[in-house]
Amino acid sequence: MEDDNRLGQFIRARRNVVTPADLGLADSGRRRGGLRREEVATLAGISTDYLARLEQGRERNPSDHVLQSLAAVLGLDQEAVEHLYRLARPRPRRRRFRQVDPDLRRLMDTWTHTPAMVVGPLLDVLAANPLGQALYAPAGPEPNLGRFCFLDPAAREFYRDWDSVAAKGVAALRVAAGADPDDQRLTDLVGELTVKSPEFVRLWSQHDVREKKHEPMRIRHPQVGELDLSYHSFTVNSAPGQQLKVFQAQPGSATEERLALLGSLRTTESADGDRARGRGHEVG
Repeated sequence: MEDDNRLGQFIRARRNVVTPADLGLADSGRRRGGLRREEVATLAGISTDYLARLEQGRERNPSDHVLQSLAAVLGLDQEAVEHLYRLARPRPRRRRFRQVDPDLRRLMDTWTHTPAMVVGPLLDVLAANPLGQALYAPAGPEPNLGRFCFLDPAAREFYRDWDSVAAKGVAALRVAAGADPDDQRLTDLVGELTVKSPEFVRLWSQHDVREKKHEPMRIRHPQVGELDLSYHSFTVNSAPGQQLKVFQAQPGSATEERLALLGSLRTTESADGDRARGRGHEVG
């Protein structure tokens, strides 16, 4: 996926996206963008040589004071600060659960008018209720949403805000990489997307970090048309890394009506499939 200098790469990437204007510094106009190393070092109260050693991986144990100073200079939000600390203070690897609790599956299945799914830290859809399956049918059964977004041409039609969805997906994968950088499945996924998608490479190099919590989701569904949804993500405490995502439409909206239609179509398709399987058993 990348070498083991993850802390240095993150600091350098974030330095390159902060402009002098962000910090009220004069700009000669001759730079391509970003802050010079000596500017960050001065503002953070450390030596330029020390910052160089951090970025190059020759210094790997910065103090809390240094991390806090760098976070302030680089304008990191809370999620990015947490990511910075994860990189500087790696924790023992936690087990990642791919099995979804049966009680949670049954709970989701009772939400007949609300799409819901459980997504793992690598953007695998681990489970979905019937309406959630119908909503994401273009991605296939229990897909990896990263592969769908970057490698399936249908994704650009499905996501009406593809650029935003792609950027947020990569930022979520960066969070997963900070929590468990040695996960072989993560390494394989990032390697595959790096080889096959220039857009992924560009976004991955920016080192943005963001967990998906509450976002709008604008979809163009092949069966029912345009949907304007929002979703909330809830941590599954019994399975570290899993997120329960629940989608909603505004009451009385066209999207609510189209979701109801999608649910009816799903029920009809399931019933037709059951009848077809029943006829097959009778013939057998």
